[in-house]
Amino acid sequence: MSVLYDRRVDARDFALVIPVPHVLRPGQVNIGDRAVFDRLDAYSAPRLVEYMDDATCDSTSRVRRATEAAPRIVAAPEPTIVGSRTLGVNVEASYAVGEYDTVIVSAQHAEGLETWLAEHGYRISMETAKALRTYVRQGMKFFVARVNLGHVSRTGLNYARPLQLAFESDRFTLPLRVGMLNAPGAQDLVAYVLTRKGRVEATNYRTVKLPAEIDVPAYNRGEFGGYYRAIFDRQSMSEGQRAVFTEYAWDASSCDPCTADPLSYDELRRAGVFWLEGYEDIPGRASLGGTVPPSKTVMLTRLHVRYTPQTFPEDLMLQETSDRQNFQARYYLHRGWAGPYMCENARYVPQGDVRYVPQQYVEARQVASTSDDVRAAKARQEWWQRLGK
Repeated sequence: MSVLYDRRVDARDFALVIPVPHVLRPGQVNIGDRAVFDRLDAYSAPRLVEYMDDATCDSTSRVRRATEAAPRIVAAPEPTIVGSRTLGVNVEASYAVGEYDTVIVSAQHAEGLETWLAEHGYRISMETAKALRTYVRQGMKFFVARVNLGHVSRTGLNYARPLQLAFESDRFTLPLRVGMLNAPGAQDLVAYVLTRKGRVEATNYRTVKLPAEIDVPAYNRGEFGGYYRAIFDRQSMSEGQRAVFTEYAWDASSCDPCTADPLSYDELRRAGVFWLEGYEDIPGRASLGGTVPPSKTVMLTRLHVRYTPQTFPEDLMLQETSDRQNFQARYYLHRGWAGPYMCENARYVPQGDVRYVPQQYVEARQVASTSDDVRAAKARQEWWQRLGK
């Protein structure tokens, strides 16, 4: 699980608390790659497809001119920290990861954990305390990270880098409650979920697909971002901000139409895909005419949630399905041909009254191999040691 926050906040006030099922060892927590988030966002973003009348005699024939992605919608403990036997809090591990000082704590009672967090500078509200009680009853540990201001000063970082946590759990969840409790107003979560079998959906909230395959009014392409935000705002409000929206579900080896190249094997691995074996590293990004991971090995589902503590009182429970049907939030902009037609008796079709004709595009594929020696060496590693290496 890689986590990236894009809210502007003073580093002194930033802290990250994530419930985890067991104690994470050094190496299971790493600095993630912000560029991979950008690539996932660009590849799976809702898209505008522009078609032009091609000036032939067949008025139903259309040529795709451009695609454009919608912009993303957006709405730390010291190394010397110790537990407290009196409060029933135990520090299970403590180590530095990049600019973060991290600890993993366990607690016998929620009240003791609340007091311990408050004593160490964490602002605890009544809602936060209520959420912590649920996790303590489940026997969860708490991964806590703070920004090391000295490290930030030395390195000159001006933004928070993502954290990547690698662990095994029978529960397929995204812990929303702790992260939302100190934030004012509604928050937006965009989750890029990479799975082996099929798309992902929520089990405790409605999962709905955004309206798509819609002809949009004629305007400049630069206005598409505002148009899409209006669509999402309307749909979110119509669901009472209680639904999980699917914006994209596609085999990660291809796209049609593409707003960005499919991710390379190297990028997928840095995103957390540890199960792709037998393929050589591909530096940089793939191109549509180049090589990408083989089909039917990685499915990317993009989920978008707008939530508040009142509308999403529970963590997001997810499940992987066997459904590999492709879906994307795609919108069409048709423009009539402005020049002369190339034949007599040509019939002009007014803009907005054209029919969509699917186009055929080349799907990129990866054909790569790894030697038996490399494959055997990887087999001796823990699965999480292969991430980002």
